[in-house]
Amino acid sequence: MGVKKTLKKIWDKFTSSDRILVTGGLGYIGSHTVVELMEAGYDVYVVDNLSNSNIEVLNGIEAITGKRPVFENIDCTDYVAMDKFFTKYEGFKAVIHFAAYKAVGESVSKPLRYYRNNILSLINVLELMPIHQTEGIVFSSSCTVYGQPDKLPVDEKSPIKDALPPYGYTKQVCERIIMDTVHASEDMNAVILRYFNPIGAHPTASIGELPNGVPNNLVPFVCQTVSGVHKKLSVFGNDYNTPDGTCIRDYINVVDLAKAHVKAIERLFDGKMKKPEIYNIGTGKGASVMEVIKTFEAVSGKRVPYEVVGRREGDIERVWANPALANKKLNWQAETSFEETLLSAWRWQEVVNKRTK
Repeated sequence: MGVKKTLKKIWDKFTSSDRILVTGGLGYIGSHTVVELMEAGYDVYVVDNLSNSNIEVLNGIEAITGKRPVFENIDCTDYVAMDKFFTKYEGFKAVIHFAAYKAVGESVSKPLRYYRNNILSLINVLELMPIHQTEGIVFSSSCTVYGQPDKLPVDEKSPIKDALPPYGYTKQVCERIIMDTVHASEDMNAVILRYFNPIGAHPTASIGELPNGVPNNLVPFVCQTVSGVHKKLSVFGNDYNTPDGTCIRDYINVVDLAKAHVKAIERLFDGKMKKPEIYNIGTGKGASVMEVIKTFEAVSGKRVPYEVVGRREGDIERVWANPALANKKLNWQAETSFEETLLSAWRWQEVVNKRTK
């Protein structure tokens, strides 16, 4: 065993908390996960290039936890900058990798942007981990890897189909890269979390979804439309084979999703994993676009102006999770109701509205 690795093991033994690197940690899901990690006692470090986030998120994290994580503005596709960060803060026990572009529609119009960013950023992290004796990674994947499933709900054994949008294909490729890398390594392991559709905000309304520019996701667009930022919401198609004709998704509270990452880290560290593990993270229930609109109106007391337009390329008709494996092996489950989650999104938007007046 090398001197560097020996010293790291001694350091790990006598430090009170494990050091975790969170890439994309000021983004929507990343920031909520940083909060949950810090509240669970982990020593959290963040890199983010602020392409779809804001430096002010650090203030929100501090307002909730009473502490600020170490942060540097770094693009994960920059290998040299990432290597310097790993070296400067030597001792990361695991990485949670969020850093990726995530808009399904945009990925169709800008595929090369998504392939370059989402795949190269992961490769850089995986190459640097063994150099710096970081043995575990939790990867932010997506239910888009399943394409349009033949059977619902979707479990982890459901076949991986050709992904309709390039975004989904980058997740498929990244999962395969992780599996192959771990297979070739003696020391590395991984937990892959396939998210369904995260919505909502922290109950303190200190952090939430804050996209730069026009939102690509449904709920923040609903919130902005009600706030007068947009004239109306476009509902992409009402002729799908669903009860009301609009697409159905499994909408999960973002704090519940963040807590799943803490459970995944615990799983990495418990010494019981023999190979990479994959988990669906969802509620097990589907809601249509129109159900989102009507429920939002009910909990907020606000009317959502909308119009039905043509289908959007890349959209899947229906998908929701079977989260039983995560419930059992990670000891995790979604706890927050659909109504409470939508209300938290609106409360966060009200905070944003006050800031921008």
